[in-house]
Amino acid sequence: MGIVSTALTALVALEHVYILVLEMFLWRKPQGMKTFDLTPEFAEASAAMAANQGLYNGFLAAGLALSLAPSAHAFVARVFFLCCVVVAGLYGGLTVKPRIALVQALPAALALLATWLAI
Repeated sequence: MGIVSTALTALVALEHVYILVLEMFLWRKPQGMKTFDLTPEFAEASAAMAANQGLYNGFLAAGLALSLAPSAHAFVARVFFLCCVVVAGLYGGLTVKPRIALVQALPAALALLATWLAI
C-alpha cells in the first residue's frame, strides 16, 4: 500500500496506544492530569470513564496494527479504522477541545489520504 501510508498508519496506531496508556493507567497521575488539564478531584471521579475510553483507543490501535499485516483485507481494514479515528477526532474536537481534531483527526486523515494515493 505504500511506504508513506504504512508509516503514517503505524504512527496513528502508536498514538492510540499512547492514548490508551494515558487514559487507562496515567489518568490520575501527574502526566495524565497535565495532558488532559484535570484536577485531582475530577481525575478521581472520572477514572472509570477514562479507562473505558482508553480501551476503545486500544481497539483502534489494534485494528490499525492488523491493517499493517499483508492480507487481502488490509486495505479495507486500514481505510475503516482510519475513518473511525478521523470521525472520533473530529467529534472530540467539536465537543471537548479543538486540539483533539488536530492531534487525532489530522494524522489519521493524512494516513487515509496516503492510503488512497497508494492504490
